[in-house]
Amino acid sequence: MTILLKNANIIEEDNQLELVNVLIQDKKINTIDNKEHEADKVIDLKGKLLMPGLVDVHVHLREPGFTDKETIKTGTKAAAKGGFTTICAMPNTNPIPDTVEKYREIEALIEKDALVKVQQYAPITQKLVSGELVDFKEINAFAYTNDGVGVQTASVMYEAMLQTQENNKSIVAHTEDNSLLYGGVMHEGNKNKELGLKGIISATESSQIARDVILAQETKVHYHVCHVSSKESVAAIKMGKAIGANVTSEVSPHHLLLCEDNIKENNGAYKMNPPLRAREDKEALIQALLDGDIEIIATDHAPHTQEEKALGFDGPFGIIGLETAFPLLYTEFVEKQKIFTLEQLQNWMSIKPKELFNLQGNFMKIGDLADFAVFDLETEVTINENFIHSKSSNTPFMNQRVKGACVLTMVEGQIVYQEGL
Repeated sequence: MTILLKNANIIEEDNQLELVNVLIQDKKINTIDNKEHEADKVIDLKGKLLMPGLVDVHVHLREPGFTDKETIKTGTKAAAKGGFTTICAMPNTNPIPDTVEKYREIEALIEKDALVKVQQYAPITQKLVSGELVDFKEINAFAYTNDGVGVQTASVMYEAMLQTQENNKSIVAHTEDNSLLYGGVMHEGNKNKELGLKGIISATESSQIARDVILAQETKVHYHVCHVSSKESVAAIKMGKAIGANVTSEVSPHHLLLCEDNIKENNGAYKMNPPLRAREDKEALIQALLDGDIEIIATDHAPHTQEEKALGFDGPFGIIGLETAFPLLYTEFVEKQKIFTLEQLQNWMSIKPKELFNLQGNFMKIGDLADFAVFDLETEVTINENFIHSKSSNTPFMNQRVKGACVLTMVEGQIVYQEGL
């Protein structure tokens, strides 16, 4: 079957938009030009933005074990709604995929229910919290992480790095020193004192990054830092790069858009880990992204039930982000502040994640897989219950007006989401 995406605006290298027609045949890009083509199906995009499908390397699908929050089906439906064609699922499920049998069971669920491509992480250690490494050769995952839990012992991290480097795989690190937590639930700053809540110091995160980049330089592994939140963490990452470590990192949309000042009350929609930090931290993250010290944006999509989030800062950490990431970032940083370009968003949310983790997909070249997302940059919409396709709706951005909503998502030439075209 052939599909023609007609009158599509694509981003050129100089950040200019070019109106083209894209012909898709046998799941791949056949032609990108300005000519008319015969096709079995023609979709007129009417000048809407056509991008390579977004890639999110940090998503919690919650299945198996926590299907009251999210499932593979609902989570990938949310991904398709947000323009994501590839997502990477964290292993903090129940059971944890710390054996090849458990890992294959999750892969079978993904094969059965996923609407978009899903890469499944394996954990670094047994049960996430132990000091016993998984069998890295037996569980042949694309990458390994204990997300949700920091690896507490340097020797365990060192051994994990040695073994993953031998297999040419990546360590993806949630950096958090438990001995520095002190029961904290939000950033140690001004707002936690105002609300009477225990704080989390920035060193909880940055101290492990500093440890790990030295180990990464020693072992030569690709070491990727999850959801960077503080200026000290940026400094530690820059130090790692300076000494020759193969260190990369991600920042989540909420850490670019919000800081502790946005928390007006004890509201669970603002409880996330790492927490929203000070305004100067947010500014440092934006600058690090612009400077290339942070390479990509990842949502850390973390669904929870309404009942859990109603507990305020006594409830669980995390917010959803798949549906809202691109429109929020486009509206705030491209349209309003004009400090990001569309080309940069495309690079941070689509091109660079594939490059860092050697993922297949669309680089807007002839012969690439037809993984596409189409965004409406003109129409303003409201983030509300109808906008959200996730099973959960825990977001601090509810009722916000945005532009840049996804109107079509295609995975290998198959339409998995379409609305408004």
